[in-house]
Amino acid sequence: MEKDSTSAVGADALAIPLLTPYQMGKFHLSHRYVVYCPFCRTPSSESSDMDATLVLSLRTIWVLLLFGCWVCVRIVLAPLTRQRSYGYVPQPHAILYYSQRTTKGGLLIAEATAVSDTAQGIFFCQIWHVGRVSNAGFQPHGQAPISCTDKPLIRRSNGGDVNRFTPPRRLRTEEIPQIVNDFRIAAKNAIEAGFDGVEIHGAHGFLIEQFMKDQVNDRTDQYGGSQENRCRFGLEIVEAVSNEIGADRVGIRLSPFAPYNQCSDSKPEALGLYMAESLNRYGIAYCHVVEPGQKTGGEQLLSVLPMRKAFNGSFMTSGGFDREGGNRALAENRADLVAYGRWFLANPDLPRRFELNVPLNQYDTSTFYTPDPVIGYTDYPFFV
Repeated sequence: MEKDSTSAVGADALAIPLLTPYQMGKFHLSHRYVVYCPFCRTPSSESSDMDATLVLSLRTIWVLLLFGCWVCVRIVLAPLTRQRSYGYVPQPHAILYYSQRTTKGGLLIAEATAVSDTAQGIFFCQIWHVGRVSNAGFQPHGQAPISCTDKPLIRRSNGGDVNRFTPPRRLRTEEIPQIVNDFRIAAKNAIEAGFDGVEIHGAHGFLIEQFMKDQVNDRTDQYGGSQENRCRFGLEIVEAVSNEIGADRVGIRLSPFAPYNQCSDSKPEALGLYMAESLNRYGIAYCHVVEPGQKTGGEQLLSVLPMRKAFNGSFMTSGGFDREGGNRALAENRADLVAYGRWFLANPDLPRRFELNVPLNQYDTSTFYTPDPVIGYTDYPFFV
């Protein structure tokens, strides 16, 4: 049975599932598409030497722009790596970028923010640790990246093996509580900076997922081996963050089906289902899951539906949705919220365009990761 989403909206909005309101825990969302848009990857640990005053002032401005609004439609801005920060500090052009994509009551999720030096409307800050997806040049004192394993990440290029990453150092068992604590501190800092909540990045082959997936995790302690043990690290982080800032301010992103950064699992459906069921112990605000792709050999698609049915909180999905696909996912009760990345990036007024059903700006992939503060960042036109 669909979770309660009653609210007074116009007849036209009622006909478009993406534009219907939704209650996500204590947050009343004005629509069901989520702005999922990372931008800076700034360290947020207590030991960071960044200009904290500037970061706080920028985030405070975002709070003034975005907080205090009910989110009354179900389109979410997804976190997107934009790489527009300088010296680990977000710049004023980020204010324009996010304010362009703000709607009354719309949910935006900011880009991943590193939980420590080794990690590199309603506004949630995504927090992460990249683990082995790094190299010594980004690490304190040129040390090796850390992970659950010492197996290196290899990228293929032009038919040959090219090692773009420094082989990681396997974390000792006694070191793991400190990493859990780094996430707790980062969440605390995010709330103090004015964010409404945090999204724990447990997807895309980064540190939490390195622990979760059996093709990477080769540990023999309590954090390796069985599915329960491999998920222990991620769930300890969820518990620590929830205890620090309140479970109703916590979300998590998972991608059990995707082999991002050479991180895969032999039983992705079972892994996803176990995580969805386990997360119910903490009562977090939402679970954000990346849709699976087509298997090789023409096999049928895997499905997030078992996870959706198992998880008691709000369920968010993302992965290449257009207007029709997002509406269909909601109409079929496959999700409560739909996150949009590339289309929101290129269409700052995406909710309005969806409402009017007008053509969308095409995104330019060549500008996704460039440092230019305007081109491909704040220069996409609004629909007149």
